[in-house]
Amino acid sequence: MRSLRSGILLSCLMTMDATAQNVPAAQPSRIQIVKAGWDVMQKAGFCSFITVGEDGHPQARVVDPFGPDKDSTVWVATNPRTRKVGQVRRDPRVTLHCFEPETSSYVTILAKARFVTDADEKAQHWKASWTPFYPGGAKGDDVVLIRLEPSRMEVVSESRGLTPDPNTWLPLAATFPQ
Repeated sequence: MRSLRSGILLSCLMTMDATAQNVPAAQPSRIQIVKAGWDVMQKAGFCSFITVGEDGHPQARVVDPFGPDKDSTVWVATNPRTRKVGQVRRDPRVTLHCFEPETSSYVTILAKARFVTDADEKAQHWKASWTPFYPGGAKGDDVVLIRLEPSRMEVVSESRGLTPDPNTWLPLAATFPQ
């Protein structure tokens, strides 16, 4: 009988040990996801800005975003006569997708876009690298800023410990506002 109890106890302990080893790692916090997403965006530099075209088809172009601000706003400068301006006026739902090749990391930011034409506000959110494209700078009428107000951020960055679901590849995500 003692041998049977010892065997059962040993079996239970082995099962508990195996179960403990298969416990999934703790999910990253929202702060870790957001911090990694902003880091990927900064290191990527150029990103794809995606709008909904007149025919309902997504339209992508490369942009040089600025931000995020303390409220998670991201800024994009553009010529007010571009297609994207008309597309955003029709449908302010946009996506900013940034890929960092060095680590094969990406961030996708779903946002609502709003236009900023006020010269003082443009100056507050101006990126020096935009100046060669807009001779009037932030005060010029040849540029409009697009204010991106995020609603969701998805991040995949194995180097930062943020990996997608192994079965569905669904990335880790954070919603805005918190």
